[in-house]
Amino acid sequence: MNHVVVVGAGLAGVRTVEALRARGFGGRITLIGQERHRPYDRPPLSKAVLLGNADNSFVDTDLGALDVDFWAGVSAKSLRKGVVETTEGELGYDGLVIATGAEPIMLPGDGPQHVLRTLDDAHELRAMLVPGARVAIIGAGWIGAEVATAARRAGCEVTVIEAGSAPLATAVGAEIGARTESWYDGIDLRLGTMVDSVDEGGVRLVGGEFVDAHVVVTGIGVRPAVEWLAGADVDLHNGVVTDEHLRASLPDTVAVGDCAAWWSRRWQTRLRVEHWDTAINAPEVAAATLMGEEAVYDPVPYFWSEQFGHMLQYAGHHPAGERLVYRGDLGGKWSAVWLTAGDTLAAVLAVDRPRDLVQGRRIIDAGHRLDTERLVDPDVPLRDCVV
Repeated sequence: MNHVVVVGAGLAGVRTVEALRARGFGGRITLIGQERHRPYDRPPLSKAVLLGNADNSFVDTDLGALDVDFWAGVSAKSLRKGVVETTEGELGYDGLVIATGAEPIMLPGDGPQHVLRTLDDAHELRAMLVPGARVAIIGAGWIGAEVATAARRAGCEVTVIEAGSAPLATAVGAEIGARTESWYDGIDLRLGTMVDSVDEGGVRLVGGEFVDAHVVVTGIGVRPAVEWLAGADVDLHNGVVTDEHLRASLPDTVAVGDCAAWWSRRWQTRLRVEHWDTAINAPEVAAATLMGEEAVYDPVPYFWSEQFGHMLQYAGHHPAGERLVYRGDLGGKWSAVWLTAGDTLAAVLAVDRPRDLVQGRRIIDAGHRLDTERLVDPDVPLRDCVV
């Protein structure tokens, strides 16, 4: 293998480049990035950058020192075996890393709608969050809640429109999401409300009501950015389908990050996890696989969100759980714990209880059973609930 092409210059792509060099790959590496910025972290965009506490989140890496040919502002258009067709022409390879991430889902309508996915998005939106601005946020998921946090702090008049029965309903279920409703104090939270279109001057709801807004932010999720692979001999289903080694169906090809739908041995299902932790840790396995080594990617997924003065941390895969148990009081610090039929821990969501998250993640990884009677006592550390 003499030339590896990495398509996607986000965190997953650049960490794969670093992993290849750390493992001794001495051949040519070309990194293709659709944006003109150098690689950066995305989580701070909806936190420190949007709040004005930072202007960027560039990754601390030296592509020159790594001897990487960085093609900034270049997009991949199509793929055939051994060749990536880009907006700057054809690029041959004998090892390929697909790390094109995901792109926001947009709503119908002719009005301007903003998303929060790139550094430019964050700067553009931050400039619009000024005192008195009417801001309509579509979606009360992770991104919607974080944008609402920033908009309220900036003194905006905020309306959040959510199709589900509670915030975070799609992410962690309506029962848990309902516990966060009180955080939306001072915000017009519209639950169970569908959007018909985004028009000039605001949002048209199903049923005809119009919500006036200077700024409309759409935060209803993302889809894997794999359209450029439509004609390629690559298995696609909710992203690039890979095995537990992150190996795609096309020879000498791996996929990593938001666009990779990988097989989990732990839960015996295919997962596609759109979180920073995946972009940080999966590249080691992707690089090892590309170089012919034996490595398996099977983490306990991890994610965090900062919203309305609370730190939410999540680990695990809650669809594998059959029972939900709470630790702590609704008005204070609490955790939600999902248990399997065998009383092993499937997932934990910790709200201002970081110790539960750290200990819970280790327990999930080890597959320990828990004493459910002790588990409900928030004063008993999770590690002391292990049977």
